[in-house]
Amino acid sequence: MKKVIWITGGGTGIGKAVAIEFANQGWNVAISGRRENILKEVEDNYPNIKAYPLDVNDKEKCFDVTKAIKKDFGDLDICFFSTGTWDPKKEREIDVEQIEKVFKVNFFGTLNCIKSVEDHFRNKRDGIITIVSSIAGYKGLPNSTGYGPSKAALNNLAESLYFDFGRYGVRVCLVSPGFIKTPMTDKNNFKMPFLKTPEYSANQIYDGLINKKSFEIHFPKQLTLILKFLKIIPDRLYFYLVGKLTKLQKK
Repeated sequence: MKKVIWITGGGTGIGKAVAIEFANQGWNVAISGRRENILKEVEDNYPNIKAYPLDVNDKEKCFDVTKAIKKDFGDLDICFFSTGTWDPKKEREIDVEQIEKVFKVNFFGTLNCIKSVEDHFRNKRDGIITIVSSIAGYKGLPNSTGYGPSKAALNNLAESLYFDFGRYGVRVCLVSPGFIKTPMTDKNNFKMPFLKTPEYSANQIYDGLINKKSFEIHFPKQLTLILKFLKIIPDRLYFYLVGKLTKLQKK
């Protein structure tokens, strides 16, 4: 019996690339997202990918999709929750409504999905729940009033759930991508160092989930290791270096 992975944000970007990678590796793949036409295009090109349209803000629909996947495929082995939103133009000031929207999708949308599979994995006592965060969640960055904090919240959530699901033999994994060329990063108007393709991401993620047992899958290492170093240096030095790198100016 083929193993089954459920991917949110599966119509574009990293989610789509991961869906194709797992499908090519012989997995049954369930993909979710809000845009049915985009999901259908992916589904039509791969016989072992099936679309399940979903707005992750709809708690009840998350449960319905979980039930439908288990009914159609018979099981669920890995969840890959990668839904996210970001509007760089609105991150330069404290736009409370925008920040609430970002948290609703990035954090609470992910939480809704995790809740919908909680009982399944606890009863199964096996499998992997994957939370996709970002390097933006490592430390505070300029012009990131909503996105970075929402990703930092996901990091903390993943660490907490690592213990809670670990009691049942279920792995919780955190994925922290650097700059990946997707429709979301296409909005950025700044230079993105070590920019990689979604296919590169999918290869790193597949290897990390299937072949390795580490908690965090982060890439590209040329960037993430630098940022991990910046996490542990004194705050005064961190603010100085990041300010220099981002040309932060006092106003």
